[in-house]
Amino acid sequence: MKNSILLLLLIMSFSGYGQLPDKLSKAEKVYGLSRFWQEVNYNFVYLNKVDRKAWEEEYIKLIPEVQETKNDYEYYRLLAKLSAFLKDGHTNIYPYKEIWEQMNDEFTTHKLLLTGIDGKAIIIGINQSKKDELPLGTEVANVNGLLTKDYLEKYVTPYISSSTDDVRRELAVRSMFNAPIGSQFDVEFKLPNGSIKKLNLTISDTKMKEEFFPPAEKKELLEFKWITKDDMAYVGLNSFTDPAINGLFENILPELYKAKKIIIDLRENGGGNSDIGKDILEYLTKDSLLYGSRSQSRLHIPTLKAWGQWTGEADTLNNAEAKRTYLAYRDDLYHQFPYTADTVKSTKKRIVVPTALLISMNTASAAEDFLIYADNQKHMIKIGEPTFGSTGQPYHFEMPGGGFARVCTKKDTYVNGKEFVGIGVLPDLEVKKTLIDFLENNDPVLEAAVKYLEKW
Repeated sequence: MKNSILLLLLIMSFSGYGQLPDKLSKAEKVYGLSRFWQEVNYNFVYLNKVDRKAWEEEYIKLIPEVQETKNDYEYYRLLAKLSAFLKDGHTNIYPYKEIWEQMNDEFTTHKLLLTGIDGKAIIIGINQSKKDELPLGTEVANVNGLLTKDYLEKYVTPYISSSTDDVRRELAVRSMFNAPIGSQFDVEFKLPNGSIKKLNLTISDTKMKEEFFPPAEKKELLEFKWITKDDMAYVGLNSFTDPAINGLFENILPELYKAKKIIIDLRENGGGNSDIGKDILEYLTKDSLLYGSRSQSRLHIPTLKAWGQWTGEADTLNNAEAKRTYLAYRDDLYHQFPYTADTVKSTKKRIVVPTALLISMNTASAAEDFLIYADNQKHMIKIGEPTFGSTGQPYHFEMPGGGFARVCTKKDTYVNGKEFVGIGVLPDLEVKKTLIDFLENNDPVLEAAVKYLEKW
């Protein structure tokens, strides 16, 4: 089973704190810092990609800093930055409940839905009463006296754990105003007509009941519709967390069997259980075997590590045991999990027709595993943007005060060893939404899929 993606977004502007809790002692703060650092050193599967000297220096620097934090929010913020140093979407630190209860991403007068377009932070949703004041397409140009780009780089991006730079930048934009209750922001907006609007905004202590404009589209677990009747079908698979989706998929099979072409939309699928997605894929292939990802984890044999202190690189030549000790000392020895292809169990009729798989940076974890299984299907094409680029098996453990952390322990690759974590599963045909697409409610990815399949 693969965990669906959880995101730690601790972003603030350092003014106007709410009643932030402060119950941790200095000793507890140092313990939490050291516990996370220890678990990473022992369990993090991508430790070989980390600058170990810089990692140790960061830990040493934080020992006095965490003891001087004014409250537990500031403490967990420092830990979030340490976690983000590792650049992994399945390695995170989460504060305890009382801290989350003092956080909000809405202002007293405005609630904004932001996305990154062409390197800018753009409003694509706003509460109904403010849609004329800040029209869709308005840019957040300046925050607290800094250009938005500079503000994000200084106060937001360094605190976000992500495996890919594109996802990190997008999450920074989406969460740039997630802050403690009472925090104040001086924001300069650039409207679509070029005029400037300056506002002083305060983070609210409640969630606004007013609806977004445009209204938020509710996503069902599974969505089915005909693009063209009895010819091209659309199936949205929006999560693999709930096994009920398998039953829902089987319910649409009588209709889906009529399709000559299919669009499978995974753009809102953040993951869940890999077996759920594989069970659905079995209906969409003629193969009797499906090839999923290969996995490995770090291997700890302390005696080999001790021997490895005295093993040089030259000693490893034509000497497998010397190579093991050499790698063990450098924390670079791995256990390869036994690999076998998955046998297709379904005896029901298959649907093997030209199929477009729609993907985005929101396609993550178990949804990416679905794409790995589908990688060799010649009747399928991936259209959209690179995926989230993060999967694995996290190890969870408690942190001071009731918070918790997780560290990724398992590396997954394509069956041939090609990596996708830190890169994303790449589309065969890349298509991105432009600002015009957002403003006119266009779906260029779906349009590209329809156009492609019509020619197939």
